[in-house]
Amino acid sequence: MPIGRLVMWIILYVVVMAALQAAFQFIQGIYAPIMDYKIYVDILLTLFFGWQIVKAFADVVAWPVAKKQGEAAGKAVSNLMKLLGIGALVAALAGAVSGGPAAAALGGFIGLVIGFATQQVLGQAIAGTFLLLARPFKIGDKIVGAGQEGVVEDISAMYTTIRDAEGNKVLIPSNKLVGDILKIKK
Repeated sequence: MPIGRLVMWIILYVVVMAALQAAFQFIQGIYAPIMDYKIYVDILLTLFFGWQIVKAFADVVAWPVAKKQGEAAGKAVSNLMKLLGIGALVAALAGAVSGGPAAAALGGFIGLVIGFATQQVLGQAIAGTFLLLARPFKIGDKIVGAGQEGVVEDISAMYTTIRDAEGNKVLIPSNKLVGDILKIKK
């Protein structure tokens, strides 16, 4: 069950970080400069466990969607959650390292950079998730949209694949279908 895996990763992270803190406190009595390296170990462990927690959380969110809407919709939601989770993890980690008011400014700046960098991809993924959840058309339907006409072969988060009259495979970006007039032929 996805919730059990999420809880396990959170507990494991807390236990490992507590053990690491105790180990560094013990070693500090023997070799004081070791504390200079603790931040790097903390960052690496936080990145590793953070990614595991983000993946587990994405599975928790996607699991009911996959049961209700199908595997493709679940994958789309999972990928969207992972993308958002990585952005949040990097912003939180950068903010925690800088500390204080600088943390808020740095976290906001990193959020803006990630937002602008992924604007096209994120928009397409959200549009694809909408298509998978709303299901305005299904595999096998003949559609006209985004200036293309053909039979739907596949619907994914990023693209809808159609086969046109000449037998060509055409990949239509999801955000083009959501933002365009769509005709579903009989």
